[in-house]
Amino acid sequence: MNMPNAKPTITAAVITVSDSCHSGKRKDISGPAIGETLKQRGFEVIGFEVVPDESADIQRAIIAGCEKARLVVTTGGTGAAPRDVTPEATVAVCSRVLPGVAERMRAEGTKKTPLAALSRAVCGIRGTSLVLNLPGSPAGATDSFLAVVNLMTHALGLLTGEVAHEAKSGN
Repeated sequence: MNMPNAKPTITAAVITVSDSCHSGKRKDISGPAIGETLKQRGFEVIGFEVVPDESADIQRAIIAGCEKARLVVTTGGTGAAPRDVTPEATVAVCSRVLPGVAERMRAEGTKKTPLAALSRAVCGIRGTSLVLNLPGSPAGATDSFLAVVNLMTHALGLLTGEVAHEAKSGN
């Protein structure tokens, strides 16, 4: 039963980008960790997928995720290693990027570890969905998401017209 003033649940999909998890050599712990954080923040997690560090696979998973979920989060593949191609794959399938979101994640992350500055994560728009790249570690993914969760819900509302820009007087 819907309550008249209840906020609608935002759907989310989680994509873990990892060669070793995809091949079964390592267990995915980042995807489930960010999935739990999403649930704790009121998102309805409707899918998990593990893909290798291959641009075509990442792009396919993001496109499919955006077809069913309003927020698609990726975990992994955002660093400086040669196979870290998640940001490029994300930009390839998004119409626009929101650079301030990733900047905020990096700024907050460097308060805990200077290595957070090496992240190349991006946040992009595909239709009325957002795609958010998160680090591959469970703590890094969770901390990064929590740094921007309020931005995500606001931006998603703007994309669908559920939230309007406030009129400013004197401008």
